[in-house]
Amino acid sequence: MQAHYNVLFLCTGNSARSIMAEATLNFKGRPTFTAYSAGSHPSGAVRPQALKQLEAAHMPTNALRSKSWDEFAKPGAPKLDFVFTVCDNAAQEVCPVWPGQPMTAHWGVADPAAVSGSQKDIERAFRDAFTTLDRRISLFLCLPLSSIDKLKIQTELDKIGRQ
Repeated sequence: MQAHYNVLFLCTGNSARSIMAEATLNFKGRPTFTAYSAGSHPSGAVRPQALKQLEAAHMPTNALRSKSWDEFAKPGAPKLDFVFTVCDNAAQEVCPVWPGQPMTAHWGVADPAAVSGSQKDIERAFRDAFTTLDRRISLFLCLPLSSIDKLKIQTELDKIGRQ
């Protein structure tokens, strides 16, 4: 495989999980990776609790925004190498045809935005989601993408999604 990879993280609302994944991979994976995020039904706003998790990890948040996955299916969109769904709803939806015939995997993470309860419960849910995404992205970054075949990469991507 090549020396630079474009990665798209998908979620229904593109307000928390996919946003945290985008920021994390851009922070940890530059210059080899460029990450994006999008939603099938974007909420139009990034959850403040997601931004709080990223800021606590000293990751930039100023360019993050909730957007539709349609932006990545248009002419002129970046050629995608990998597309990861991070919510079960997005994994079940019919996705657009992505430029570049990317490899895909489902890395489901519980929706922290769906948690109700105390502020402490909500903060814990966002922290847990961030920790799970951070761990999976770290494992992804350890894959020797340029030296293993696509079948092995797919196997490893699926395995990461179960961790």
